Amino acid sequence: MADTVAVLIPCYNEAVTIGKVIDDFKRVLPDADIYVYDNNSKDDTAAIAEDHGAIVRTEPRQGKGNVVRQMFREIDADYYIMVDGDDTYPAEAAPRLLEPLMNDTADMTVGDRLSNGTYGEENDRAFHGFGNNLVRWLIKVIYGYAFDDVMTGYRAFNRIFVKTMPVLSEGFQIETELSIHAVDKRFRIADVPIDYRDRPEGSYSKLSTFGDGAKVLRAIASLFKDHKPMAFFG
Repeated sequence: MADTVAVLIPCYNEAVTIGKVIDDFKRVLPDADIYVYDNNSKDDTAAIAEDHGAIVRTEPRQGKGNVVRQMFREIDADYYIMVDGDDTYPAEAAPRLLEPLMNDTADMTVGDRLSNGTYGEENDRAFHGFGNNLVRWLIKVIYGYAFDDVMTGYRAFNRIFVKTMPVLSEGFQIETELSIHAVDKRFRIADVPIDYRDRPEGSYSKLSTFGDGAKVLRAIASLFKDHKPMAFFG
């Protein structure tokens, strides 16, 4: 029996881009099941996703972490790709993200936007890069693992990782939580360099640089306390 692949796309107001994202992944991974979870979008995200052949579901609790938790609970597959619906990540990189999982050399692969310089060239939000570097440094200091890109929204997982991931975060802290969970539970991690492109005209980021950044830092402290209480309180 062939291995099954699920493409997971959490979405909030991505009507401008979601159709292309679905089409790209259908072309690159024609046998994969593509799931779009609509998170209270006020535009036509869900209708467009359905028109382009995705399996569309809804998550009423606002926040990316809430969406990912529900996806991980509901969807059964051998391998999973998680990608944002904003068309900033190339579907063409998906086979390279899956390869280490299918070869059983990794449990989670991380789409690294930073190593080849495309994120710096395309991203026009300077503090996003600073925040990514700060979180990478904190995880290295606390957990001893140096991620190439900790905040990327493009990752792949095997079934064991997904079904043992509790997902405590409600919002954009989810990428940090996934990274810390992988390191703390000693899952095998592979960084895979990818190209990055900025959002097309008419599409906008939902990430609040300072508001969500503060939540990420609080999440790191909370996870550190839970995972390493002796070190935290010592």
